[in-house]
This record gives sequence, C-alpha cells and structure tokens, in this order.
Amino acid sequence: MARPARLPRGFPALFGPDVADVRQSLVALALNTSTSLVAGAFLGSITSTFEDLPGLLVLVPAAIGLRGNIFGAFGNRISTSIHAGGFRLSMRRETVLGQNVLGAAVLTLGISLLLAVVVKVIAVALGLANSISFLDLALVSVVGGVLASIPVMAATVGLAAGAVRYDWDLDNVTAPLVSTLGDVLTLPALFLATGLLGYAILTPTLAVLAVVLAAVVLLLGWRVKLPDLRRIVRESVPVLLAAGTLSAMAGVALEKSFESFSRYPALLILVPAQLSSAGALGGILSGRLSSKLLLGVVSPAPMPSREARRDITLVLVLAVPVYLFNAVGAEVVGDLLGQASPGLLSMIAAAMVGGAVAMALVVAIAYYAAIAAVRTGLDPDTYGIPIVSSCVDLVGAFALVVAISALGIT
Repeated sequence: MARPARLPRGFPALFGPDVADVRQSLVALALNTSTSLVAGAFLGSITSTFEDLPGLLVLVPAAIGLRGNIFGAFGNRISTSIHAGGFRLSMRRETVLGQNVLGAAVLTLGISLLLAVVVKVIAVALGLANSISFLDLALVSVVGGVLASIPVMAATVGLAAGAVRYDWDLDNVTAPLVSTLGDVLTLPALFLATGLLGYAILTPTLAVLAVVLAAVVLLLGWRVKLPDLRRIVRESVPVLLAAGTLSAMAGVALEKSFESFSRYPALLILVPAQLSSAGALGGILSGRLSSKLLLGVVSPAPMPSREARRDITLVLVLAVPVYLFNAVGAEVVGDLLGQASPGLLSMIAAAMVGGAVAMALVVAIAYYAAIAAVRTGLDPDTYGIPIVSSCVDLVGAFALVVAISALGIT
C-alpha cells in the first residue's frame, strides 16, 4: 500500500489537534450544547402534543438528524473542495456550491417524505396504539423539514463564505453548528407544522400536495443531467434513508420510555443535548478523516494511523467537558423552569455514562465508515456524517435510557 502523502506546508490547522483546532471545536460545541438545551426545554414544554399524536415522537430524532446529515455532508464536501483548491464562491448551477445547494433542497423534500413512510411502518410494526396517520405524518415531516432547512441552508452557505474569507476550517465547525441549528429549529418547525392538522378539507389537501411535490422533486433530482448534483442525490438517498431508519428507532426508545421521563421532566432537557453532542463530535471526527483520506494524508488501513489517532484523541478530549456541560446545563435549565430533577450528581452520572458508551462507538463507526467508503469508491464526505449521526442517535438514546435505569433514577 502506498504511503500517505506528506503534509503540504501551510496546512497546520487541518492536520493535527493543535490549539486552533481545540479552540474552534470547543466554541462550536459549546454553542451546540447551549442551543440543544433550549431544544430540550422546548421538548419538555410540548409533551401534550406528543400525547395527542402518538408516534410523532418517533419522528423527532430522525427529523433533527436529517438536518445535520444533509448539511453536515454539504459542509464536508465544500471543505474538501476548499482544501483541494477547487472551490469557487458562486451559486451558479455548474459550481460545487450551486450543485450542493440544489442537492440539499432535493434531499430535504425527498427524504422528509421517505422518513414519514419509515416512521409510520415502524409505528405500526411495533404496535404503537392509535398512531398518527400517514398523511398527517407526511405533512408534518415535509412542511416541518422545509421550515427548518431554509435557515440551516443559509447558515451553511454563510459558513462556506466565511471559510473562504477568514480561513476557517469547516471540518471543525460545520458539524457542531449545523447540528445546533437543526436541534433548535426542527422541534419548533415540527410543532408549527402540526398546526395544519385537524382541518376536514385543508389538511388532506395539503398533505397530498406535499407528498406529490416531494416525490416529483426527488425523481427530478435522481435523473438530473448535472453530474455532481445527480451523484449527490443518488449517493445520499440510500444512506440518509438508512440513517433515518436508525434514528427513528431511537425515537421508539424515547416513545417507549416517555412515561419514565415524565417523572423527572428535567431528563427530557438532557435528551437533545446528549444526542446532538455525540453527533457533533462524530461529525468533527468524520469530517477531518474524510478530508485527510481524500487528500491522501491518511491511508485506509484497518488500524488508525498516527494522524488518524491524533484526530480521535482530539474528539475524546473534547467529549469530557461537553458531556459534563450537558448535565450541568440541563439541571440549571430544569431548575429555572421549575421541572423536577433527580439531582445534579444523578444528571452528571447519566450524561457521562451514556456519553462514554456513545463515544466508544462514535470513534469506531466514524473511522471504519470513512475507510469503507474510500475502499468502495464512495465519497466519505457524503456517507460519513449520516452514518455516524444516525448510529449515534440510536446508540445514544438507548445508552441514556439504560444509564438512567441502571443508576436507579426512574
């Protein structure tokens, strides 16, 4: 196997966990955690909506994850293009940025529809009583997805412009910041979309229009002549659908444990922060590995090379303060909102135990998913973040539920 290429001069911020990497990542992760706690507080405040629409909670992790998966991969592809010297800040259809914007729009509509199908099938298969109808679920998923994705897309394009102008490393900031916006915007967007339900004629009409529009846009994106756009859509749909299915299973874990969480509502505040932090940390690792693999700096070997181990170490070091902050933040927000809590020490124990389990799997999944993508000729920028975040959603949700149960909190 050929030796990895030597690092070109002038690339210290991309290769190796130096002070700049830690600073950039910590700032992004702190923002991610803070806004995730806001999302958690919102989640705790709309429990009646989930009681009225059984099965809707199954959609939540998948819908939140979809934003991070689509736009995290978007940012990774832009980052790789910048590092390779082929990026041009232009929205024209034939440019890298233009085709990624179109691809994100197609995937937002198409996968939101497919997620509704997946969630409904899972709800029926697991016997969730009186679960929300498919048309209602499709309307909420598609409309909520569009509402949440518009500002996330604007932010991702803004990050790309900032990376070019201010020499930011997108691999360090895209995943946390996109995950942040996905967390804080998706829940309110889904809640707003539920306001369209319950009308005798309007609701089914809008639902059918949403289904048709999403299906047509996805079909057009699949057959489009622009090569990069077609590749993005065709490579992304299978992995995003698989990722959404895994994330929906995380939603099942939350749905099944909903009564347990109701004893200590402050624990609900912790849920989005835990899932988002693991996904953001995995996104950082996946993005850095993808860039290095595509540039030939890291070889796709069964065991991580020295450069890969440095990135793994960086992510593990960042995880400790992040999960500690999750627990303390959830406790403080819960106190401010007057929500019952098992106590600070129990919150810390649940966050750290659940986080440790999640991070052990994040490292393995991020590394070997990137390696597998390279060896099979696929783009690790497209496959890395969706695979990592969806697996982390599933494992993180179960890990948190198991940690809470094992510690005797509920």
